[in-house]
Amino acid sequence: MNKIVTLLLIMASGLFAQAQQPLTLTNAITKALENNYDIVIAKENQRVAEIENNWGTAGRYPYINLSLGDNNSVRVVDGDNTTSIGLTGGASVNWTIFDGFSVSITKTRLEELENLSKNNAAVMVEGTIQSVILAYYDVLLQKEILATYNEVMALSQDRFQKAEQQKEYGSAVTYDVLQAQNAYLADRASYLLQEVAYKNAKRNLAYLMAETEAVDYEYTDDFEAITEDYTLANLRAQMIENNKSLQNQYINQRLLNNAIASAKSSFSPSLGFTGGVTGSRAGTKVGDMDMDWANSANFYGNLTLSWNLFSGGNRKRALQIAEIDSDIAEIQLTDMQHDLDNSLANLFEFYQVRKELLTVADENLAAAQLNLQISRDKFEAGAINSFNFRDVQEIYLRAAQGKLEAIYNFINAQTSLLRLTGVIVQEYE
Repeated sequence: MNKIVTLLLIMASGLFAQAQQPLTLTNAITKALENNYDIVIAKENQRVAEIENNWGTAGRYPYINLSLGDNNSVRVVDGDNTTSIGLTGGASVNWTIFDGFSVSITKTRLEELENLSKNNAAVMVEGTIQSVILAYYDVLLQKEILATYNEVMALSQDRFQKAEQQKEYGSAVTYDVLQAQNAYLADRASYLLQEVAYKNAKRNLAYLMAETEAVDYEYTDDFEAITEDYTLANLRAQMIENNKSLQNQYINQRLLNNAIASAKSSFSPSLGFTGGVTGSRAGTKVGDMDMDWANSANFYGNLTLSWNLFSGGNRKRALQIAEIDSDIAEIQLTDMQHDLDNSLANLFEFYQVRKELLTVADENLAAAQLNLQISRDKFEAGAINSFNFRDVQEIYLRAAQGKLEAIYNFINAQTSLLRLTGVIVQEYE
């Protein structure tokens, strides 16, 4: 019977192992870029902007209309019927030949709006990549912390079991057993809570990848910090060239300049052309007489020149407002550049500190590990009491967590630096 149970457990564990799918950080980013809800919406908005960026939307081409009508009537006078049939048709062309260069100005505006839409999609892509990176490493962080809790819990469980055995042989009292039991139960509770945190981290990553089905992944990337040597000058040059928010501000500035040009074009005359052809066929039938048909056609072509010389000062005020908006945008651009410079300097300094803290965390963990090993030997030899050993356990736990959090915080700082300089897409494409 035991062999059968063992065989079933082996088979079940094999199926579980097969159900796991490897997931690298690159794969997670790829899935998110393909399926993330916000990115899908941003790409659809970009498609709309691409469709609207057309010369037809700008007004370069003429409008052509076709019309067809059928008017029939029957008139009865003193028993005699008079039947009338009227067929009309026509085609017309309306074309604004010149309107103060508004067509070219509008087309330029549509191109800038398309660029703005692309940049908005790029901003969404950058934000998603950053979120996925942090979510992926958060999964690894919670997994490593869970392993640390498991290690400490195993030590507490071993200590609890030994205390029970010692009590049976009379070398320990109930107080010692209770102390060991309390420590074990506290570590067990921390482990269970950390297990929930690990599962939540996995769910957050799955949401970013827009996965609705629960998939058991094996997260294959190493949880480690890869340090790079950056210079503030190079980072600033990359930020000026690649930062999407800054590029969007440049586009907004050009759109406002376009609005000034549009306001100026309203002072220009407008030349329009209207042409077309209309035709009709009318038939009249009185009583039993044959239908009498009459056909006619009319061709026309007209040019209209119009010039609004005065409109209550509305055009002048619109131009003044457009110029003021452009001046405000210039100030906002300067403000954004200053703010980005400050943010970059802060992030760069923060990155340098995080890199140094990695070394501090390594040394702290190495000391805590050695202290735990020595204290465990002393505790088993009776050289220290349970309280001292528990303090050492907690010091090791804090040091282990501090090392893991130092790695995650460094990755967070590095990712934020790459996002601000606009090269995060190149780093993880």
